[in-house]
Amino acid sequence: MDNFEIKGQRLVALAMLGCLVFNYPILELFNRPGTVLGIPVLYAFIFAAWGLLIALMAAVVETKDRSDR
Repeated sequence: MDNFEIKGQRLVALAMLGCLVFNYPILELFNRPGTVLGIPVLYAFIFAAWGLLIALMAAVVETKDRSDR
């Protein structure tokens, strides 16, 4: 497999993870009264998960091919 296929597979896996994280059963776990640094728990989770997914996608896209070294 070349690097393009591996990156594609990793991005598809991250998209599937995003669908899972932002679906009802997981979001219901964080739909509780309370705050995190003054932000409702659910909103803090959504923002943190969104940021983490963006960071992981950036890491996958920016990864250099080992044969280029």
